[in-house]
Amino acid sequence: MFFKTVDFSAYSSIKIGQPTEVLMIENGDAIPRDRYLVGGANNLLVSPTPPPLMMLSKDFAYFEVKEGFLEIGAATPTGRIVSYAKKHDIGGFEFCAKLPGTLGGMLAMNAGVKTYEIFNLVHSIEIEGKWIPKEAVKHGYRFAELPGIATAARFKITKGFDSVLLEALLALRTNQPKEPSAGSAFKNPKGDFAGRLIEAVGLKGFRYGDMAWSEVHANFLVNLGKGTFEQADYLLKLAKEKVYRTFGILLQKEIIVL
Repeated sequence: MFFKTVDFSAYSSIKIGQPTEVLMIENGDAIPRDRYLVGGANNLLVSPTPPPLMMLSKDFAYFEVKEGFLEIGAATPTGRIVSYAKKHDIGGFEFCAKLPGTLGGMLAMNAGVKTYEIFNLVHSIEIEGKWIPKEAVKHGYRFAELPGIATAARFKITKGFDSVLLEALLALRTNQPKEPSAGSAFKNPKGDFAGRLIEAVGLKGFRYGDMAWSEVHANFLVNLGKGTFEQADYLLKLAKEKVYRTFGILLQKEIIVL
């Protein structure tokens, strides 16, 4: 293992943060218990005082066919997963093209698009050297209670990459803002949409400093230039408060605040 300085104002998708010392975990290292694992930082809002951080090194970005399963390292970017699936005519991973980040991040939050989610495909997950069947991991809409740090996952191989489905899922990006963001800020409450609720309380397009609720999709918190953690945190709390006061619905953050 070794330390690396990561500037989260450049590395994170929302472009907020500061240069921070991060412990890089290599193959064979014992994974510390006192650090928070960061992946692609695509759903992270890093505060000026984050907890001790760590990341999986490139040792954990790989593909391997083992015992009839496709094994993928947790540090593998989603874009590479889609490219590999397309090249080898493997179906099921088309929806990953819609999702930035790494496999580990997808596993940690059971990431997905519409009805597609990563746990639909997973066979088993490697947690700190031990393989655990997905049935042993409590999971649901946008959550998974992993009993430790995932370093890899295995998937059943299904032939038939669907390019038509890929294009249809990519088309969904047209309703997402172009400015830096951390993806959906809040989870959709059952039977409703967080974006609809935020828009209904008058916050769509609402700006505070250089942070705003997007004009394109109200559930996206966007950085309009030099947005700060304090500005983003204010807007998150404001939306949560106004939606609860108006509808009695307590929004749950999908974005992770460190």
